[in-house]
Amino acid sequence: MKRNIYNILKGTFLVSDDAFKNWRFILFISGLALVMIASSHSADKKVYEVARLKNEVKEMRSAFVDGRSKLMMLKMESHVVKEMQEKGLVVSENPPQKIKVKTQN
Repeated sequence: MKRNIYNILKGTFLVSDDAFKNWRFILFISGLALVMIASSHSADKKVYEVARLKNEVKEMRSAFVDGRSKLMMLKMESHVVKEMQEKGLVVSENPPQKIKVKTQN
């Protein structure tokens, strides 16, 4: 047991006769480490993208609410009357009358 630890610390396990098995295992572990690092970077990138999109959704939602409130103000009768008075049109004093058309068969 003590001898194996000394061999690992000295690095003789990499140059001995059965070193090919050791090198294959080391390369396999290195490849797995690279895949793990790439996966971690990809996950971090997606987290940042999700956070950016959430902020964008909040901005768009507030712009939508602001636009909807402006539209409500523009559709109010008092605003329409004021705009039409500037153009020379006034509110009729007589209420509108329904026109009924009778068809003859």
